[in-house]
Amino acid sequence: MNLPMNLKYSEEHEWVRVEGNKAYVGITDFAQSELGDIVFVELPSVGDEVKQDEPFGSVESVKTVSELYAPVSGKVVEVNGELEDSPELVNESPYEKAWMIVVEMSNTSELNKLMDAAAYEEMVKE
Repeated sequence: MNLPMNLKYSEEHEWVRVEGNKAYVGITDFAQSELGDIVFVELPSVGDEVKQDEPFGSVESVKTVSELYAPVSGKVVEVNGELEDSPELVNESPYEKAWMIVVEMSNTSELNKLMDAAAYEEMVKE
């Protein structure tokens, strides 16, 4: 399982890469491997507000449809449009090419609720 050390992780299997007050959000390598082949990704629009721990979109795989949960609150300032035409990027490159949204965080203290790589790895082993 690929787990970059520089990211934060949620219990719902989203990852966050923080750059200033912006959070890049995607799903973890573990999540994509559990879901199987991703065939469709539904994401919010630029300008939408997301709230920590609330759904912001979904991913559809050959097995199931899973909701995506916002790891932080704020305004969506960018959406990865490539995923509309190439949802398989979520399987091929969950941390690099398949970031899903960029959120301008409204409350950076919410990052304290997220896990580091070691804690996330422990959680998925259970």
